[in-house]
Amino acid sequence: MFRSLFRRFKNGEPLLFGVFIAIAAVAVVLITPPGGGASAAQGWVQTPQGPLGAADRDLLVKVRLAGLWEIPSGQQAQQKAASKRVKEVGMHLMTDHLKLDKEVRALAAQLNVPLPDQPNADQQGWMAQLAAVQPGAEYDLLFAQLLRAAHGKVFGVVAGVRSGTRNDLVRTFAQRAVEVVMKHMTLLESTGLVDYSDLPEPPMPSPAPPVSALDTPVRRENA
Repeated sequence: MFRSLFRRFKNGEPLLFGVFIAIAAVAVVLITPPGGGASAAQGWVQTPQGPLGAADRDLLVKVRLAGLWEIPSGQQAQQKAASKRVKEVGMHLMTDHLKLDKEVRALAAQLNVPLPDQPNADQQGWMAQLAAVQPGAEYDLLFAQLLRAAHGKVFGVVAGVRSGTRNDLVRTFAQRAVEVVMKHMTLLESTGLVDYSDLPEPPMPSPAPPVSALDTPVRRENA
């Protein structure tokens, strides 16, 4: 077929050849879903509540992981903490994450996002440190510092998703997660035991873009 059309083109039938090219182009457009290939490659999935991206799924996983180690750690603080305030903060963390964990599991099931069922390696290491230290003031210091540092890390994740998610359900949940993480950071700081110099520094600001000639105001000479 292609050879026949090419011979016709050579014999002075460019119009027929042009029609063939146009039909082929239309067929390619109709066969390829609009944006489907690119979206799938980037991890996007369409849902009734809007597109669900990799960052959305990562948020659900990280909130689930937070609960898997903060719930038992908050409970442990009731037995090992010396400070009444540390015990109160631990209780808040435990009860809040019990509620948040229920919400994230329900949302993940609705959006078909698999969740972990045990803490990750870092969290298991933090739990081991808390288990190894003796009850008392040393435990209080370690509890406040580990939990505050962990909340600082996850805050960037939940805030970023809250800012940019395209999914309505994830946006609502991310708002709730932002509020919980902010509350917990404030509670942990209220113990007076957090060493801020030991926390990661804020990221450096991006360098300012160079001022182009178009952005430079033009001075007009007086006539």
